[in-house]
Amino acid sequence: MNRVWMRTLSLVVLAGLAAGATGCSDGSTPSDVASKAASAVQSVGAGLDSAAAEAKKKLDGVKDGVNAKNDVTLGTVARDTDGRTTVPVTVSNTAGDKKSFAVQVDFRDSGGTLLDTVVVTVADVTAGATGKGTARSTRSLSGEVKAETGTALRY
Repeated sequence: MNRVWMRTLSLVVLAGLAAGATGCSDGSTPSDVASKAASAVQSVGAGLDSAAAEAKKKLDGVKDGVNAKNDVTLGTVARDTDGRTTVPVTVSNTAGDKKSFAVQVDFRDSGGTLLDTVVVTVADVTAGATGKGTARSTRSLSGEVKAETGTALRY
């Protein structure tokens, strides 16, 4: 499913939940609650768009990069003390000289929907060696989160 469709679906679901919740006497009208839900959905969408733009900018800045997706391994997803989602990134330098890597890590929910994306740089990995880094989400992510390698460049 594309992001626009998912945002629309999320808005409809949140508005429906909000409308159902107005039976509580907190003084909010269905319109107020639906408006707050719409703002929350837009905020999440804007954060994802910003993260995706930043990731693209970093990857576009790599000169003479070659596909290195098969040289990347992601570890176990965890949460840090700030509530951000993290995952260890290991790169293997199969080239004959020292190289650096730019690895895009996509954080997705259990249904496969993209929640966040970041780029990790692992610099100056010696030929035949491995290098390590950590991908950290740009914001707190809730629920079950999975990580996958997007674009990976060796340069």
